[in-house]
Amino acid sequence: MTRRDLLALSTLPLARAARGQGPEVRPNFIFIMADDMGRDELGCYGQKLIRTPHMDRFAAEGLRFTDCYAGASVCAPSRSVLMTGQHTGHTTVRANASRRTGGRVALRTEDRTVAEVLKGPEWRGAFDEERAYATGIFGKWGLGEPGSTGLPNDHGFDEWFGFLNQQHAHNHYPQYLWRNRTREPLRGNRDGAKREYASDLFLREALHFIDRHRYEPFFLYFTPTIPHAAFESPELGEYAGQPWPEEHKHYAAMVTRFDTAVGRIMARLKETGLDDNTLVFVTSDNGGASNFAPFASMGPLRGRKGSITEGGLRVPMLARWPGKIRAGGVSALPWSFQDVLPTMADLAGARGIPSNVDGISIAPALLGKEQNAERPLYWEQFSGPGFEQAVRLGRWKAIRRGLQAPVALYDLEADIGEAKDVAAAHPGVVKRITEYLAVCRTESAEYPVARPWRG
Repeated sequence: MTRRDLLALSTLPLARAARGQGPEVRPNFIFIMADDMGRDELGCYGQKLIRTPHMDRFAAEGLRFTDCYAGASVCAPSRSVLMTGQHTGHTTVRANASRRTGGRVALRTEDRTVAEVLKGPEWRGAFDEERAYATGIFGKWGLGEPGSTGLPNDHGFDEWFGFLNQQHAHNHYPQYLWRNRTREPLRGNRDGAKREYASDLFLREALHFIDRHRYEPFFLYFTPTIPHAAFESPELGEYAGQPWPEEHKHYAAMVTRFDTAVGRIMARLKETGLDDNTLVFVTSDNGGASNFAPFASMGPLRGRKGSITEGGLRVPMLARWPGKIRAGGVSALPWSFQDVLPTMADLAGARGIPSNVDGISIAPALLGKEQNAERPLYWEQFSGPGFEQAVRLGRWKAIRRGLQAPVALYDLEADIGEAKDVAAAHPGVVKRITEYLAVCRTESAEYPVARPWRG
């Protein structure tokens, strides 16, 4: 079955019904993504110490996914998967740095992002302004340096404000940010001052974007840099008096600050009358990075950010769309960031969906219908000098550390912590996954498997 065949499973009539009065009534999309926030750091996933009241209410009013996965276990490739709909065996940016040069890799001119798809197939020249979505990104990009082919404005985004480089994004009080193609100094952070917190600026821009585009369909990609290290919040609030180390207090405050941003965006949708026609997702770019003891951030999951195990890949995922998504629902459907592009394209009735996407529309699952949970999901990464692959197939999770290495197999329904390799007991499953691994990826000049590591 080809990737185009998989896209055909998206059930377009169901999506048209979700839009209401035919294909011209198109929803707005908001994709909210935290930076390094663990799944179990939200109250709706069991967190007891860090307060996330807005996301907890969001989950109660929408759908909570228990088995959603990031595009990768680290920043740049996860974002590349999200934007292109291709998994890490096909997408252009497959790691934070090239194994060939050690430098950053940018999206290519020919890479089509979800923003470009929502613009329509004519976007490069002239497009139909009656159908094209207004598009904006505020926060971290990570898919192209200045002067490269990977800038947001060259990949479908009308408006862009934030960090191009993910290392630059480690500073929550930067000296400058990028506004479209212009470097914009932050006067409040001159000479070591700390008066302009980057994620607060991104929220301001996101709210203004909603205000400006309230009368046309829009796609807002809000991707602040909290709670990524350095752990630094403008104030500790309710955590100031806790008997925890300072960085733990700051971390908790950053998660709650992200939660507050979610609440303000949802409030703005209600104020502008856009709530009922806006599909909102809330997630994190990869598994949690900081498994602080008081918070048990990783819960039962093995590993954390940077690991191809569940702790590095499984992320929180909430979806809300009043009147379309059933309130208070919980879904165990396995899906990943590669499915975001085809899902939005499906629900928007977009034309010109790229034929090379790996994802499928999960509109049926969002709208309460059954959906195939047995399709394979794929990840690959380099861990130091080693090459690692992972496959999720229904209840099974396979990990292979090296192209010629044996496949380890875990039954996630019985062993979510991936503690017991059951490959010997299920040779048929191992054979099916091994056959898939033989055909699921293409080689990349920037990430050759055989080349020595330039870390």
